[in-house]
Amino acid sequence: MQRHGMCLKLFLAIALLLLQCIQGGEVSRNHRDANVTGRCIEKERQALLAFKRGLVDESNFLSSWGSEAQKQDCCRWIGVSCSNQTGHVLQLDLSSNDILGRLEGKLISPKLIELQHLHHLDLLGINFNGSQIPDFIGSLSNLIYLGLSDTNLMGKFPSQVGNLTNLQHLDLSFNSFTNAENLDWLPLLSSLRYLDLSLVNLNNVFNWVEVINKLSELTHLTLFGCGLPSPILSTLSYINSSKSLASIDLSSNPLSTSIFLWLSNYNTSLVDLYLSDNLLAGSIPDVLGHMSSLAYLSLSNNQLERWVPHSFVSLCSLQSLDLSSNILSGQLSKFVQILFSTCAQNSLEILDLSLNDLTGSLPDLTNLSSLEVLRLNHNTFSGVISGTYFSKLSKLQVLDFGWNDLAGSLPDLTNLSSLEEFYLYNNQLSGGIPESIGLLSKLQDIDFSMNSLEGVISETHFSKLSKLQYLDLSSQNSSNSLVLDIHADWIPPFQLDSIILPSCKMGPYFPKWLQTQKKFSYLDISDAGISDILPSWFLSLCRNVEFMNLTGNQIRGSFADLTLEFSDSSINKLRLDLSSNKLEGPIPSVLSRALYLDLSNNNLSGSISFLCSSAAIGLLFLDLSRNNVSGEVPDCLTHLENLVMLDLSYNALSGKIPTTIGSVFQIQTLKLRSNRFVGQLPSSLKNCTSLVLVDVGDNKLSGPIPKWLGVSLKNLVILMLSSNHFNGSLPAQICHLTDIQILDFSMNNFSGSIPKCLNNLTTLAQKGKSSMEITHFLERSDGTTTYEDDETFVWKGRMYSYKNTLGLVKRIDLSSNILTGEIPSEITHLVELVSLNLSGNQLTGQITPKIGNLQSLEALDLSRNQIEGRIPTSLARIDRLDFLDLSLNNLSGEIPIGTQLQSFDSSVYAGNPLLCGPPLKKMCVDQNVQTDLSNREDDKDELITWGFYLSMGVGFAAGFWGVCGTLIFKRSWRYAYFKFLNGLNDWLYVRVALIKRQLKDMLNR
Repeated sequence: MQRHGMCLKLFLAIALLLLQCIQGGEVSRNHRDANVTGRCIEKERQALLAFKRGLVDESNFLSSWGSEAQKQDCCRWIGVSCSNQTGHVLQLDLSSNDILGRLEGKLISPKLIELQHLHHLDLLGINFNGSQIPDFIGSLSNLIYLGLSDTNLMGKFPSQVGNLTNLQHLDLSFNSFTNAENLDWLPLLSSLRYLDLSLVNLNNVFNWVEVINKLSELTHLTLFGCGLPSPILSTLSYINSSKSLASIDLSSNPLSTSIFLWLSNYNTSLVDLYLSDNLLAGSIPDVLGHMSSLAYLSLSNNQLERWVPHSFVSLCSLQSLDLSSNILSGQLSKFVQILFSTCAQNSLEILDLSLNDLTGSLPDLTNLSSLEVLRLNHNTFSGVISGTYFSKLSKLQVLDFGWNDLAGSLPDLTNLSSLEEFYLYNNQLSGGIPESIGLLSKLQDIDFSMNSLEGVISETHFSKLSKLQYLDLSSQNSSNSLVLDIHADWIPPFQLDSIILPSCKMGPYFPKWLQTQKKFSYLDISDAGISDILPSWFLSLCRNVEFMNLTGNQIRGSFADLTLEFSDSSINKLRLDLSSNKLEGPIPSVLSRALYLDLSNNNLSGSISFLCSSAAIGLLFLDLSRNNVSGEVPDCLTHLENLVMLDLSYNALSGKIPTTIGSVFQIQTLKLRSNRFVGQLPSSLKNCTSLVLVDVGDNKLSGPIPKWLGVSLKNLVILMLSSNHFNGSLPAQICHLTDIQILDFSMNNFSGSIPKCLNNLTTLAQKGKSSMEITHFLERSDGTTTYEDDETFVWKGRMYSYKNTLGLVKRIDLSSNILTGEIPSEITHLVELVSLNLSGNQLTGQITPKIGNLQSLEALDLSRNQIEGRIPTSLARIDRLDFLDLSLNNLSGEIPIGTQLQSFDSSVYAGNPLLCGPPLKKMCVDQNVQTDLSNREDDKDELITWGFYLSMGVGFAAGFWGVCGTLIFKRSWRYAYFKFLNGLNDWLYVRVALIKRQLKDMLNR
């Protein structure tokens, strides 16, 4: 019996040991038995603590790591797993979503070399701030899994990883290693199944295909953005590769269609294939049609032009097909026929053909009953959306037909019961929105913007949309005429994140249903016909909002009656636009916490002392123009370090421009027009070297133009100093403003001559493509913020405001000063100049004969000067000229004949008594009086016979039509001939004038 008992105990011990082996020898941080009392090995614990000391853990995620008594067992630390049997650390995994992006360090501690039993190392997302992968990594010979993705590692590419011959998973993606010289070490990893080297520069590794072919166990390959060269044809025939590759991602490389020859080796194994953002051109190749296991195929953002009938012939498992952003042309119906002729129609769930050149009407897709995502946006489909089009697409979740030419009204949508996202933006749809949309209970996004929709929207349209988060019914140029007729007591079933309803009429009262929306971050109800008083509850919504636009209404009231507060998360994120309303009263200091604040075109008053709040440090954009704010600008701007745009124009501000404006180093737009500022431009302004636009016009500023203006502010595009009391001469340093497009010094007291160096204004002197608008792109951690400059000035005798075309209005205005001397001929080098106004000065001399070089000129005003001499004939060759004023000068002679100069009213030449010719009534008298010989009798000439007359007629016809006929029918010869005559005339005139002046000088001596 004793022997049997011993046998039973031995059997139980062996069974327990086998059970433990079956369950595995590891214990993780989440599954470790609470009764296990064994501790990790001391030197390995110290190695882990050394690793922690090399990290910055401000969020205290590694709080379980420590040397205290209760933390002695490192096998219980977060991210650490040990062997149940030996206690050795087997796994260090800090890739948890809770930790991701929260840890930083200077280096990977060399103490990790003590973890010789480590199988799994994953440090995903830890920022090592540009340090190198240590050499000891190659000594962790038991590693099976190595993940160092997105760890900001730099330096030499770690070829020592080739020593880890047991590796099955290698991820070194999204780092900044120097160019890899080769991948010859990679085949040493014979057990490798997963390889991700995304963003590693492999542009010099020409044999990368041959190397990959040697990894016989590889199933997953990602070489995203590696600059891969197209494979050499000789290597493509090297077929000794794995037949198990299931996923290949070669996106964002310069690969050509030759890559398909290599991919043809994986016809039976490939499930995922991503080739987007390459240089694939021509037809979609037949080889894809033989990949019978393919489920996900992306060929987006290439140069593919067409498909062939066999492209998808055997893709019976195809679930996702992305061909977006190519140049596919032709009618979609032909492509649909190809799909219908294959078995893919039974499996296809995602079809993306957006951003191509497809045309025709929408075909019947009802046979694609498995479709869940359909994107056809940014093509040129036309016709009407048929009601039967959606009849069988009951699984459809995403429908995007945006940016096409679809017309007609929306059909009944009842059958789209699974629809979650519905986009029809930028089409030509008309009519109303069917009430059946309110039955689509899974709908999350609606975007019907930029159409011509009309009609009434009621509560029924939203009756079951409990999941709706995004609503955009906006229009361009108010093309949508939608009216929201919603009862004041209505409580919506949804909580929206984005509410975009500009030009949708919902006034005159504030829509009370907005008060129920507690989660939205984006609100645009501009031009909504609201004329109500700003309700006390409304601005409390700013607490969580990041964008709020109420411009173009008639909103009344004062901020003083409102409670306005921000959450910590929204401080310096809010973009608030309340412009063009009827708000009044002082501006509350809490608004200084905004990122973007536009309160222009209201009746706000009081001071702008709110700028002194320390919370204004995040203020990026401030527009208070066209209000009634008064007082001095406080000299407390030093903390506005992020301010880029400041517009205080058209107010009642007074005093001097504060010197602390020079502390706003990043400012690009400064507009102080139409106030009561006095004194000189502060010298501290020269510190603001990023300035693009400066407008201080219509104030009482004085003093000379400082020389530093043209030296320090070299980025200036617009400089407006008009209607002030500036004096002195124009410094030559303004010619350093090579980017200037608008220069307005009009209505001041400038004297002296016009600088001759104006030909150095490069942007005005060199022909080039102009931008329509002057746009500023401001990069921030939370995205890019943009704004466009605008300006108001006198143009062709009338006041105009420009924004979308401001970049095309290139002008110089020096009018109404006391400038003297001649107009420098160098000004004719400014061939991009559109407007030139030198009127109201004391300029003398003649108009330069080269004035015709200004072929872009549309407006020219030289009136009220003392300019003399003839009008150059080259002026008549400026075809675009449609505004001209040469009145009140001393011009003389005949007005040059041309289609332009005779088309102006005679008033543009008034006050020049010596001018003559059309359009003036005063006709010119010919000075070369010819003697009348008509009555003189001459002896008969016997040579004048009928033959003589006949010969003369033939010769005249040949000579006249040989020259004049050619000039009539050959435009280039005609232009060259008249250009020669005009130039000859100008040259003769100048020569005669110079001789006359020389004779006059000799007589005076």
